Amino acid sequence: MNEASKPATSAPRTKSAGGFTAEERAAMKERAKELKASASRAEALQAVLDRIAEMADADRVMAERIHAIVTEAAPNLAPRLWYGMPAYAKDGAVVCFFQDAAKFKARYATLGFNDSANLDDGAMWPTAFALTELTADDEERIGALVKKAVG
Repeated sequence: MNEASKPATSAPRTKSAGGFTAEERAAMKERAKELKASASRAEALQAVLDRIAEMADADRVMAERIHAIVTEAAPNLAPRLWYGMPAYAKDGAVVCFFQDAAKFKARYATLGFNDSANLDDGAMWPTAFALTELTADDEERIGALVKKAVG
């Protein structure tokens, strides 16, 4: 085989003999735990609280406040884990979630809303918010956003 007809080589693979990277296997295990925990609302809530308790201090404090705000503003939302993040769902669809800064080594935490949230406002509107701390005004705004999202 001459050089021109040889197949291009790809980057070295870091996958195991099973075909999945360590990160992919960890994500699959995490998802399996999420599915198991979602079997009941109490188990799902406990999984969310456990995940929040594992967070670094600054993220944990914000996550605890977000959890309290969301459950107060929309008690009909079901807490659950979603890709390892605390999330809140309506009829099985995640409406909003909290992503701690450490999850993706970001400089800020994120409060996000999925497309099932009723936040439409014209042709363009925000669906995620960076959080470095929570003020009383921020908490009030989050409560109003959550109410609107489930409205």
